[in-house]
Amino acid sequence: MKPIQSLTACIALAATVAGAPVHAQDSDWLSYRDAYRGMVAFEKYGKPKQFLQQHYQVGARDGSPLPVDFRLALSGKTMQLNLPLDAVGRAVFPLLKAAYDENAVLTVNRKLGAYVFRPRISIVVRPDGVYEGAELRAACEQALDFQRTVNAAGYRDKHCVGVRFTFAKKPDADVRWKGGAPLPAVPGPAFPDEAGNAYSVVTVRFDAATDKGQVVSQNAPLAVSPVFE
Repeated sequence: MKPIQSLTACIALAATVAGAPVHAQDSDWLSYRDAYRGMVAFEKYGKPKQFLQQHYQVGARDGSPLPVDFRLALSGKTMQLNLPLDAVGRAVFPLLKAAYDENAVLTVNRKLGAYVFRPRISIVVRPDGVYEGAELRAACEQALDFQRTVNAAGYRDKHCVGVRFTFAKKPDADVRWKGGAPLPAVPGPAFPDEAGNAYSVVTVRFDAATDKGQVVSQNAPLAVSPVFE
């Protein structure tokens, strides 16, 4: 079986994966082919996405952080790769023809049933910590356009209302409109569609003045994500 080449076919298959986490319960592995189908749609997506990035994310169903020794691996007949995870459970996902052809599997060193696995779209973190308001709005709109492409029913009535900056702890969460006071930081999950309060999060909501301002993050966030309502 060869990797899917048609974008239409990729999107049709990815619709069951993108935007909807996979709950692993009854086996000790996940299909690389299934994950590939969910991930490759973004690679083949032809509309603007310069402000976005995609990862393969593992998250605890109860919203707790992953254990420090948690491991995600790709195993096939001719390969064994560790896929390092960042602080919010994201891995760079390798799109490998050999792994697809071998029907490789994804494994973790924990019981799978306690975790969910999904493609995760987020906004690229700027190294200088300065974000143009107009670009944050554009990034959110790009993310929404993509989600509507792969999951029209789930996102048809959604709108971009802001972006979320995620930090490990509150002292790091200093995000403000340039020249203003720090915005409120509250406990919450790393991404708006998750559960839990393991992180410190700052939500920057869009308003009429957004496109003329700049958002400054004094410390590098773990993630920046779109907020849809």
